[in-house]
Amino acid sequence: MLTPASSTRSPPPFPERRGRVCRAHFLRNLLTRVPKSAGPFVATLVRSIFAQPDSAAVHAQFDRVADQLAERFPPAAEMLAEAGPDILAFTSFPQPHWRQIWSNNPQERLNKEIRRRTDVVGIFPDRPSVIRLVGMVLAEQHDEWAVVRRYMSPESLAKARLEVIEGEAVEEVRGELVAAS
Repeated sequence: MLTPASSTRSPPPFPERRGRVCRAHFLRNLLTRVPKSAGPFVATLVRSIFAQPDSAAVHAQFDRVADQLAERFPPAAEMLAEAGPDILAFTSFPQPHWRQIWSNNPQERLNKEIRRRTDVVGIFPDRPSVIRLVGMVLAEQHDEWAVVRRYMSPESLAKARLEVIEGEAVEEVRGELVAAS
C-alpha cells in the first residue's frame, strides 16, 4: 500500500547528468505526437538532423527542424526541444565516433542477454547468486568486446582524448613530438 509520502518520487541522484537517448527510440516516441499521415514527413525531417557532416551543421539543422515542427505540430516541437541536449550529445565527440555513439544497440543487446540468462534460472536462491550470474555475463561480454569485436579502435579513442592547447608551438616540443611518432 502506498502512503502519500512514499508515492512521491525522489530527485535523481545526479541531476546534471543527462540520460542517453537512442535516436531510433526517440523518433518512435516523437511520432506519437503527430498525426499518422504526417509520420513519414516528420521522420524525414528528424533524420535530416543526423545526416549533417559536422557538429555546427547538426545543431543548425536541429534548430530549423524544431522551427518547422513548431508551426504545424507544437507538441512534437516541444518534445524535440526538451530532448535536444540528449539527442545531440553525440556531437561533442569526434565525428568518426558518431555512428557508435548515437545508438544504444550494444547496451540493449547486453541487457537482453542478461534478461535471457536470468529467465533461464527463473528463481534465484539469494541476492549473491544473481550478482554472480550477472557478473559472469558482464565479464564474458567484456572479454568478447576486448578481444573479438572492437567497437572503437584504441587509436581512435586516443585521438578523442587529445586536447588542443591554444598558443604558439615551442620548437623543442614540436621536435620531440616528431621524434616520438
